[in-house]
Amino acid sequence: MRKRNLVIWLSILVALVLQIVPLPSQVDVYRPDWVLVVLAYWSMALPHRVNVGVAFLTGVAMDVLVGTTLGIHSLGLSLSVYILAANYQRLRNYSVWQQAIIIGLMSSLYHLMTFWVQHLLTDIYFQVDYLWPVLTSMVLWPWVFWLLRRTRRQFSIS
Repeated sequence: MRKRNLVIWLSILVALVLQIVPLPSQVDVYRPDWVLVVLAYWSMALPHRVNVGVAFLTGVAMDVLVGTTLGIHSLGLSLSVYILAANYQRLRNYSVWQQAIIIGLMSSLYHLMTFWVQHLLTDIYFQVDYLWPVLTSMVLWPWVFWLLRRTRRQFSIS
């Protein structure tokens, strides 16, 4: 039982590390939403284990790691995971490519929520470059889905 929970938490930890790993500024604009994609997989596969509470805690960890105001990423991740977990039975029946479109919508919701809260708190303005991670997250989804599904089956996580 502990081994199964450890695999889930390790995948979230790896996503957090990938989210903050330094990249050149030309590439950093396209960084996918690793944390959102991993949380999306686990919330659709195991909604009774990975839910809004896990997304909130992961968002707090991401706020601390990135250095933003506490709660900004928590709000965006919690809302996205709530929508995914509430519709997980329907989303499981979609093909991986259809799920990638849903992930793109959740990623755009996440980015718009974080932008909106940051805009209310600070003096930032919207730029189109802010939404490039939506496309890279969509493209990344089939591979992350395959990898995490294989890991889930290998460790018999249910």
